[in-house]
Amino acid sequence: MVHELSLRILPQQAYNEQSIIAYLRQEKGINAQAVRVVKRSIDARQRMIFVNLTVRAYINEEPPLLDFEPYIYKDASDKPAVIVVGAGPGGLFAALRLIELGFKPIIVERGKDVRERKKDIARIRPEQRVDPESNYSFGEGGAGAYSDGKLYTRSKKRGNTDRILQIFVQHGASPAILSDAHPHIGTDRLPRVIENMRKTILGCGGEVHFQTKMTELIIEEGKVCGIIAGGQEMRASAVILATGHSARDVYRHLAESNIEIEAKGLAIGVRLEHPAHLIDQIQYHSKQGRGKWLPAAEYSLVTQVQGRGVYSFCMCPGGFVVPAASGPEQVVVNGMSPSNRNGRWSNSGMVVEIRPEDFEQFKIDKSIIQNSSLSLLYLQEELERQCWLQANRLQTAPAQRMTDFVNGRLSADLNESSYAPGLIASPLHFWLPEFISTRLRDAFKLWGKQKHGFLTSEATVIGIETRTSSPVRILRDGETLQHIRVEGLFPCGEGAGYAGGIVSAGVDGERCAESAAAYLTR
Repeated sequence: MVHELSLRILPQQAYNEQSIIAYLRQEKGINAQAVRVVKRSIDARQRMIFVNLTVRAYINEEPPLLDFEPYIYKDASDKPAVIVVGAGPGGLFAALRLIELGFKPIIVERGKDVRERKKDIARIRPEQRVDPESNYSFGEGGAGAYSDGKLYTRSKKRGNTDRILQIFVQHGASPAILSDAHPHIGTDRLPRVIENMRKTILGCGGEVHFQTKMTELIIEEGKVCGIIAGGQEMRASAVILATGHSARDVYRHLAESNIEIEAKGLAIGVRLEHPAHLIDQIQYHSKQGRGKWLPAAEYSLVTQVQGRGVYSFCMCPGGFVVPAASGPEQVVVNGMSPSNRNGRWSNSGMVVEIRPEDFEQFKIDKSIIQNSSLSLLYLQEELERQCWLQANRLQTAPAQRMTDFVNGRLSADLNESSYAPGLIASPLHFWLPEFISTRLRDAFKLWGKQKHGFLTSEATVIGIETRTSSPVRILRDGETLQHIRVEGLFPCGEGAGYAGGIVSAGVDGERCAESAAAYLTR
């Protein structure tokens, strides 16, 4: 017998399956042998913290291994081929869906496999340089593989987000991601899941080519016929372009080839790092912080300043700040968390909305811009270069105490930080564009009033966060998902401007695979 119940209980009662079973026996008189959590969320709006649960209680029977039917992937080695450029979430989920639909995916990835890529990332700290083809942005798993593995998305209207989470679970992710309000795999566990997805693709006859950089699309009479990658032609009648938000060479190639693209709004700002215990105290309204039963606290902040949104982005509780540059003369920061989120610090991107029409307000050399569609890409590059110069041409990151940033003064010293390459004191309030710095300052003041203790000298502002999304959109038809002028070309995911994270990129990858399959079938 199975009972499904909605519970609102204390954190210690919701801590694990055994504590939930004990609560059901003592408070509900239900003698369950096992429970399965269907939904879980924390209500920390008041001083008394509760956990909201939907659970299935199993009486005199065991729960199934999975709460969904596993997806079937059959041999596709002799099926028509589709080239997938990029092995991030958009590309991987596109490839798996192609196999389901009876097509052979051929993945080309400029970076290395997820394990070799990790070695290159580890070398950034001691060598103070970035491998331009193997880093936090490029390589198997894409920008999300070593940038936290958060799976929360608001774009559920675009497709079946539950299916994306289920496929992750089928390939080794914790079933908890199916129930948590803000699911999260963790930087330490996601690589194994990605490897398992690759094994499924290869086991079904698909191909995966690492260190194979696409340099050109082959287009004949308005139709894509393949690509040039690794110096060789690869032919196929459909190409899914899932290159991620940092493949700037791809955007330039498209612009030079007169393939329609446009500048797309994005957000730029900083990473803000607090001691994790301080965020726990603020969010859980307690000097004791999270205590024994609660996870590291999260926050989500948003406001409007001078007509533009200012908001927290990619909040990493119990995590660390990482060097996310993808080429020379760049300093870029991002954040990530391990699965247990037990680090000493919590960080979040704090960013300001920038629209294409705002570009003229920025004081950068505009004479080098040959294509207006690339305007915000040039802005990203210039700010990352300025950050690199502030960092003495290393991967150390310019930083400032939060209160000093707000009050417009250089920090005499800096807080200890999770950022492994190291910090260097810098007046971010002065050299960041006024468009960004003044809005961040006003937002920090507001949030400091709303959350006592948030605006503090214990927090560190670290520059610069520029890779919140693609600065370019590759135009495609809303129905067929094909490029508006090139038949058989399917711009996909975050890099094409149609997704904003792991799950939404996965959803878009599946949709592009379905559209490519329909195109080839016609």
